[in-house]
Amino acid sequence: MKKSRRKFLVGSVLTAGAAAIPGVRHAKWNSQSFEREGYLLQDFESGSKKNLWLNWSGLHKSTPKRIMEPEDETELQQLMKESIGPIRPLGSGHSFSPLVPSEGTIIKLNRFNGLKSFDAKNQIATFGAGTNLMQAARELNGAGLAFPNLPDVDVQTLAGSFSTATHGTGRELTALHDYISGFKLITVDGEVLRVNSTSHPDLFSAGKVSLGALGILVEYSLKLVPAFSLRRRVWLQPIDELLEESENLSRKYRNFEFYYFPGTGYAAGITHEIFSGPVAGRDPGEDEEMLESLRQLRDVFGWSPWLRRRLFKQSAPIGLVEDSTDESWRLLSTHRPTRFNEIEYELPVDKGIEVIREVIRILDSRKEVFFPIEARYIAKDDAWLSPFNDGNRFAISVHAAVNESFDYFYEVLEPLFRNAGGRPHWGKLHSLRYNELSKEYPMLNQFADLQKELDPQGKLLNPHLSQILGLSK
Repeated sequence: MKKSRRKFLVGSVLTAGAAAIPGVRHAKWNSQSFEREGYLLQDFESGSKKNLWLNWSGLHKSTPKRIMEPEDETELQQLMKESIGPIRPLGSGHSFSPLVPSEGTIIKLNRFNGLKSFDAKNQIATFGAGTNLMQAARELNGAGLAFPNLPDVDVQTLAGSFSTATHGTGRELTALHDYISGFKLITVDGEVLRVNSTSHPDLFSAGKVSLGALGILVEYSLKLVPAFSLRRRVWLQPIDELLEESENLSRKYRNFEFYYFPGTGYAAGITHEIFSGPVAGRDPGEDEEMLESLRQLRDVFGWSPWLRRRLFKQSAPIGLVEDSTDESWRLLSTHRPTRFNEIEYELPVDKGIEVIREVIRILDSRKEVFFPIEARYIAKDDAWLSPFNDGNRFAISVHAAVNESFDYFYEVLEPLFRNAGGRPHWGKLHSLRYNELSKEYPMLNQFADLQKELDPQGKLLNPHLSQILGLSK
């Protein structure tokens, strides 16, 4: 079973529409630049220079005294004992929050990589913490196992994903860190700790979402499921209709999420359900083409909200656009080449639809916005710093093109999210500090105390972590 009709025909519609409108009507709009002040494309090129680090979006950078890539645990133990602080671990650099920047030492975990062992009968596997999600999923599939769920981006390392509470979507499915049954941690003193819920119960509960603040995680043991296949369906429909159906869809399907396309009045719904039998595979996605079409629609017709909506309706493939089957790991997670910046808050699930309606209203009123908004459901878990440890949550993710302004994230959206009881995703942009976060996270004080116990000199603390934990170096 494989169906795809994702082609967005906006190019020809744009040409025809532009030709039919007097130039004076949109000349002013077309003459403006959407590029944010201070954006420098060459920053990405300079990232290859020695001892200059940039995150994936280029927003955060640092010039550490050294960037180290230890060969093994013995070398890492020595590095931890002798390194100049702050010592910060580096995954894929895909976090938008400044968790990694250090003017002391950055430690890359590339050598702590791959599937170390697996027990298919008991559904347990052990990986190096520097393994990225796509590699881990592929190797698990070869062993007859699978992650119960995956996020929508596949480049993060296991340590980076778990430590920031990265998640997929599914009302009954927990975030990735909930799969951890044990881990190995190297402390700032070079001590090797093997941690599970019995050996170190507090450290286990804290370390599942560690923010890289407790030591360097080098290995994980994970609770998994037998490999499985999914049926994926994607469709476009008016956003008001989809919002009315969202709660029911989230209960009916194993995985449900949706993307709203600002300024269009339409959204894409996505469902996954368990599939048995031979799979047909999935055609290469055309998400990047859709994104470029949305940008062009904004560039040319953003000045006229009515015309922008009408042209989208005329050119987009309304209705079912994809119906495919494949192994779960091939459908749940993808590669995203287009760079962006992102804010995400996890809302109480009963506030989610109300809040996203307001987010849509706000972004539709900002004619310059074009990047899709993502909405997902996540189940409760018990990690100390998990955004989901007090109940199911509804995640709202708002993106901006990497070279465009995102001031409205903080000025308009963040107050809305906070007023609704939202908690920020640790790996996404937010402005909260200890005083605000301690009201949302009852275990934040205990986490900070444990951090001080393991790292009394604050060698693992960069400015961002110090502000989050209310600690000074």
